[in-house]
Amino acid sequence: MPETQVPATELTSQYTAQVTGDLERNTKEQARIGTEIEALQEQLRALQHDHAVLVSVQQALGGPSPAPAEPAAKAVTATPSVPAQASAQSKRNTPKKAAATSAKNTSAKKTAAQKPTTKASSAKAPTTAAKPTLVDLIRGHLAQQSEPRSAAEITSALAQTHSDRDIKVTVVRNTLEGLVAKSHVHRTKQGASVFYTAATGAEPAAVDSPAAASAS
Repeated sequence: MPETQVPATELTSQYTAQVTGDLERNTKEQARIGTEIEALQEQLRALQHDHAVLVSVQQALGGPSPAPAEPAAKAVTATPSVPAQASAQSKRNTPKKAAATSAKNTSAKKTAAQKPTTKASSAKAPTTAAKPTLVDLIRGHLAQQSEPRSAAEITSALAQTHSDRDIKVTVVRNTLEGLVAKSHVHRTKQGASVFYTAATGAEPAAVDSPAAASAS
């Protein structure tokens, strides 16, 4: 009996050690794949953000605006990690897109109808029209800096200086990209961060961009 029990005990120990090793390898593999998935999702979010910035810059430069918006919407819809959620979301978006297009057309008509009123109001209130635009604020701030500044740093500084204005980092970034396209601001990239500096010799009274006009 003792001779039979000894090999059985050794066999159990071998199986136990093998299962333990397999579990450790499985856990490490799950962690590795999870890290890769997070990195890919972060890259996707970065690409979606760059796409939105490029579309805004294209619109600011007078390029076609309605068509480029749809690929960005599809990219956002494909973001969920569960395939079933992405499929269900794409089905629900079909009627929503038609409703959004109709609402957009209605909003455009209302904006066109309100333009004369806006002009009349600006004529009656010259003090409001004299308020500096976001482009003027950004260029004035960059002209005072000796080092490159990111969009977030510029937004924070302008928000503190002009607390009465609603200055958003997205609008500031779009305005900066528009100024870069017109060679009024220089753009540099350090790793994953983007910094901006004032272009030397640029005229102070630059052409305003649509993104800045909407923010001001």
